[in-house]
Amino acid sequence: MDYPQGFRIAPGSRPGIKDLDPAYTGGQADKKAAEAETADCQQKLRSLQELLYAEGRHSLLICLQAMDTGGKDGTVNHVLGAMNPQGCRVAHFREPSPEEAAHDFLWRHHREAPARGEVVIFNRSHYEGVLIERVHGLVPKETWAKRYEAINTFEQGLAENGTRVLKFFLHISRDEQLKRFKDRLDDPSKQWKISDADYKERGFWDAYVEAYEDALARCSTAHAPWHVIPADHKWFRNLVVARIVVQELESLKMRYPKPGVDLDKIRAQYHAAKKG
Repeated sequence: MDYPQGFRIAPGSRPGIKDLDPAYTGGQADKKAAEAETADCQQKLRSLQELLYAEGRHSLLICLQAMDTGGKDGTVNHVLGAMNPQGCRVAHFREPSPEEAAHDFLWRHHREAPARGEVVIFNRSHYEGVLIERVHGLVPKETWAKRYEAINTFEQGLAENGTRVLKFFLHISRDEQLKRFKDRLDDPSKQWKISDADYKERGFWDAYVEAYEDALARCSTAHAPWHVIPADHKWFRNLVVARIVVQELESLKMRYPKPGVDLDKIRAQYHAAKKG
């Protein structure tokens, strides 16, 4: 199966993740050229994010989901890290705290949603409620099965408040995951990431694929689309995500706001101060 145009999952369609090649590069064989284009996109992201912050009319929520080692942190570092932290932040969702667990599953995510003028990246997201909690039976089926509608309502509310929502599933192969586990073992700077659960989770691979397919099929909407990004090649993953985020921000047709002061008066004060 070919990747959908723009890697975007059309509303109402169900992607066959197993049929999508994680090593796909779309004919982009030149790694150096791709990295150069990614760097160009990073420059655009800096400018667009500053414009988003200055205009203060819209916000952007980026959700990153993947199997273990899929590249969520790498995407943040190499693509989205180009943006100014004054108007961009990352929310990383781990096991819920006692306070978080005492509320509905969306409570902690709503608290982290972006304000106008802000970019927020969810490193893992509200979809964990229909992924890990489903796969491991942490909640009964009658609970997680109702969450897709709650998620769609949550995202619709964000969109109505001026938030653009982009969701990325970083799609890697089982072989590539095993290679990345080996890299962690061999690299002292990455060994801290190793977990006892790493290899155990591989036994649930097919269950996760089914859960992802359901999430993408039921929650890819016009206002909050899912994108499946082939991620075996990190350089291609970075390029595709960067392109999509740039295109989304450019589509807002943003403008810098008019100054709220009398510029002629400020100029006169400047010249007076310079003379004095």
